Amino acid sequence: MRQDAASNVPSTPFQPDGHLRHNTSSGGVENPSAAYLRTNPDMRNFFQRGGKFQPRNNEDDRGDQMIPEDLWVKCPSCGELIYSKELDRSARVCPKCNHHFRLRARQRIRLLVDPGSFEEWDTGLRPEDPLQFVDGQGAYPDKIERTQSKTGEIEALITGGARLDGRPLALIVADFDFLGASMGSVWGEKLARAVERAVEQGWPVLTINASGGARMHEGLLSLMQMAKTVSAFHRLGEARLPHFSLLVDPCYGGVTASYATVADVVMAEPGALIGFAGQRVIEQITKQKLPEGFQTAEFLLDHGMIDFIVERPNLRSQLTTLTDLYFGAKTADADPDQENGVQTLDRPESISST
Repeated sequence: MRQDAASNVPSTPFQPDGHLRHNTSSGGVENPSAAYLRTNPDMRNFFQRGGKFQPRNNEDDRGDQMIPEDLWVKCPSCGELIYSKELDRSARVCPKCNHHFRLRARQRIRLLVDPGSFEEWDTGLRPEDPLQFVDGQGAYPDKIERTQSKTGEIEALITGGARLDGRPLALIVADFDFLGASMGSVWGEKLARAVERAVEQGWPVLTINASGGARMHEGLLSLMQMAKTVSAFHRLGEARLPHFSLLVDPCYGGVTASYATVADVVMAEPGALIGFAGQRVIEQITKQKLPEGFQTAEFLLDHGMIDFIVERPNLRSQLTTLTDLYFGAKTADADPDQENGVQTLDRPESISST
């Protein structure tokens, strides 16, 4: 290494410890870069060769610097990474491909009805174990208790009264996170009571239906709910009150085969899977390849199984229109202006005087 003859000091700008050497003895001005490194000691380590990368120890206290797991959501349809708050602002609909993410029951209620207007009914009804059912995961009561603790709900169906832009209606919403929204005896009882209240109040009924089918833990009692729910809505029809049904992903089994598809108006969200048995089961039994898009909402619309498809951001306005049409028809029926047996409408003075 070359040395200065006068001072016998190596000409390298670094000291033996690796730090920059400061040459201020000659009265010269310190290099600005050297001054910056001297006042920012952490930057000196940037220019030094370090050891191999070491993974962070789990014991490191860096919780405040970690990125939350739910900060970004990947769309299962198009693969787009979506900021969670942006997804919430769009009603959990992908802004790129319009994929409708699944929602919990209470999320749907918050998105749909007027704030603070929802009053829940029959919260004291709880499932029982009449068959003393036990499977590989344990006893049925234990499974119910674990599911209640996990979801925060008592049962898979939530019922109550609410207002939609000031218009009253009875609301019945299924929560797929609760045992796949399987229909059991409490489901049928809560639905029947909600329909009875709607008849008493003269309100329309909106059902938001998602289900994996009947609850096998209750055997025949769960299958009986199909007849019970359809009978309840028959009484609603006799009272000339409408039933609006929204089918969301996924909707299968006894719910699809009973009250959900015999409503006055049957709607579905885009891309929702709707049917009785699953596609794989049908293919195994029939030994045939099913057509593309089979059991989707779009397929059912093309084959006349539903009335129309409504996107989630437009659902509120669609339901408002439907309820307005109902209340308008009800008012006209209650006090019609009859002339020779034909209903006529009042004409504005500006028209009748001409």
